[in-house]
Amino acid sequence: MLGLSDMPTQSTTPDRKPFVHIFFLDGVGLGDLNTAHNPFLSAKLPHLDGLLGPDWFLQRETPIIASRASFVPTDANLGVTGRPQSATGQATILTGRNVPRLVGEHYGPKPNPAVVEIINQGTLFHEVAAVGGRTALLTPYPQGYYDAIESGRRLLSAVPLAATQAGLRLMSADDLRQGLAVSPDFTGQGWREHLAYTDIPVLTLEEAGRRIAHLAAACDFSFFEHWPSDQTGHRGTMTEAVNHLEMIDGVIGGLLADWNDQRGLLIITSDHGNIEEKHHRQHTRNPVPTILVGREHASQAVQIRALTDIAPAVRRSLKLPSPVLSLDVSDESTDARLA
Repeated sequence: MLGLSDMPTQSTTPDRKPFVHIFFLDGVGLGDLNTAHNPFLSAKLPHLDGLLGPDWFLQRETPIIASRASFVPTDANLGVTGRPQSATGQATILTGRNVPRLVGEHYGPKPNPAVVEIINQGTLFHEVAAVGGRTALLTPYPQGYYDAIESGRRLLSAVPLAATQAGLRLMSADDLRQGLAVSPDFTGQGWREHLAYTDIPVLTLEEAGRRIAHLAAACDFSFFEHWPSDQTGHRGTMTEAVNHLEMIDGVIGGLLADWNDQRGLLIITSDHGNIEEKHHRQHTRNPVPTILVGREHASQAVQIRALTDIAPAVRRSLKLPSPVLSLDVSDESTDARLA
């Protein structure tokens, strides 16, 4: 399987070939009108507001269909009691299967053996690779992460597990230096301040978004994982949450500036709510936002109701064959997963 460093640049990619990128925000849900605990109400989000209109971030029943983008309130509960968790939510996004229902609970943050088994049976990374497509996880990891995984002191979370099981090489500090990956903190400043990588280039938020757009256009399917949003939801103050949302908007501004609407479908989504309710430090059962930008966004949006619908949207856009599953998924119908 090719790593992104083995891929051609955007200029050598066929002009009309479609591609899909998932810009994943961990722990971002849709809140209410309570200004005391919803940081969205205080955050200045000019790029997202300009794309979708005011108050798009509030809980609602119906999608927003705009000229360039669509917004869908997306169910993350999937008919399972309890608070949605990262491992099962992320595995659902990457497989299209109702993973919480299959394993009997929302589970996380790291996959348990049941979730690992489902991921090993195939994800979007596997499916794109199987048809000869170019696919990449654009998030890099420091050497200490690899050392901890190798020693057994740390487990892979659902997204890098899915990538490695599909044969992808995870990105490293070298890829970040070469502009072939984008840091989870967007700018790369965290690598300098917390990881002692003093030679990592520091990007502006706009530059980070533009880089993601450029790297995505060199793939058939790519995925960027931003996990600090969930960390801010769990541990941050209201002010920190507001600042974090404004940072995300700045990156999305750069991403939108260089996004190819004719060829590319951009999917911005999350696995569960968290940051939208700052009066506690737990996940929520709120719907999560799914924002689709570019190619066929409106026709895709009307077919999305739950996290189980994200992977089918990618398959439709890339014309991937439906996967052959070895587990009984008869309980994964739309009615069952939203019960």
